[in-house]
Amino acid sequence: MKKVKLIELAHSRTGDKGNTLNFSLIPYNEYHYQLLEEQVTAEKVKNHLNQIIKGKVTRYDLPNIKAFNFVCEQSLLGGVTTSLAIDTHGKSISSAVLEMEIEFTN
Repeated sequence: MKKVKLIELAHSRTGDKGNTLNFSLIPYNEYHYQLLEEQVTAEKVKNHLNQIIKGKVTRYDLPNIKAFNFVCEQSLLGGVTTSLAIDTHGKSISSAVLEMEIEFTN
């Protein structure tokens, strides 16, 4: 078993609404869906992004399309119109998520 970054197995897109951001996690190969389901939990995402996400993380499983949607509350320092952050829309969160490592066996 080895550790791999999510970017080797999946891609991601990010969106925002107020102080909440969401991102998708979609495996390149649907064969890896179960692996991601087991290892990329809401708790692990929150721990990985603990400097960004201050609120609750909820994971929505989308097994029919082999994807996930994560909703991250209190993540944009107040939202686009009030935040002093460089990335007020949180668009870079997908890149940060894809740096997360998980256990992988071929």
